[in-house]
Amino acid sequence: GPPGLVPLCEMSVELGTPEIIGSVPEGIRMNFYVTGGWFRGERLSGKVRPVGGDWLTLRADGVGQLDVRATLETDDGALIYSWYSGLLYPSDDQRRAFEGGEMPVGPFRLATAPMYRTADPRYAWLNQVLAVARGWSDGSTVEYRVFAVEPGEY
Repeated sequence: GPPGLVPLCEMSVELGTPEIIGSVPEGIRMNFYVTGGWFRGERLSGKVRPVGGDWLTLRADGVGQLDVRATLETDDGALIYSWYSGLLYPSDDQRRAFEGGEMPVGPFRLATAPMYRTADPRYAWLNQVLAVARGWSDGSTVEYRVFAVEPGEY
């Protein structure tokens, strides 16, 4: 059967003013930098450190390709590196604004696949987690519900 999903955390990430690079060979490039945030879950809670960002490319088909890296700090001081790709689904009006070099009004729908790395033994279990998340963004905040993929038995 299909894999199960286990709630991992809810997350809210604050973003600075985006850099809209413009049209490059791959599409329209824009950079969003993390300025802070939080995450909360049964086994995982803390803050999103003000480092990292999303190097977003709006593809020719109108879908945004996410390329995100961030550092999480748990309430008890562990550092966790998180990275993920994913997709942003702008409306037609939002896509046209991006194509015109402007930041459109949100919200945007998102789907991502986060992974994690940490050296802290208390959270070493995260090194073996593949997660999926869905969320939304208004361009200055991104909110996610994150689920660990439970591969199950064969």
